[in-house]
Amino acid sequence: MSDAFTTRVLHVTSGSRERVVDLTRDCESFLREAAAGRDGLLNIFVPHATAGIAVIETGAGSDDDLLAALHTLLPADDRWTHRHGSPGHGRDHVLPALVPPHATLPVVNGLLELGTWQSVCLVDTNISNVNRQVRLSFLG
Repeated sequence: MSDAFTTRVLHVTSGSRERVVDLTRDCESFLREAAAGRDGLLNIFVPHATAGIAVIETGAGSDDDLLAALHTLLPADDRWTHRHGSPGHGRDHVLPALVPPHATLPVVNGLLELGTWQSVCLVDTNISNVNRQVRLSFLG
């Protein structure tokens, strides 16, 4: 494989509660090696039917606000046709339609181009699956 394309899989334990997990430092660490000062694109992909990737401010309450908004839009109740797993689990399978399982971001001079308050996050509402994989791929 050419050094123009490099990929790595992160293993993330999200725990037994709904979470927004900040992956920004993991992305930056990966790019220090993979991009080596070059321009390109970073793709972040979570290969799970019940999780997503968001670019959002963290640490000031926005991550909790996102989970609250998802509860309003996707209540964990018995309305869902998809019913296996924890109560309301069908909502977790709808989540990727609102918080997609991927993001592609610019890399300039080997650095992730995020706004001042932006972070790359795994959004995981599925309390039944605590182990997640996140694939980081650099093309440059």
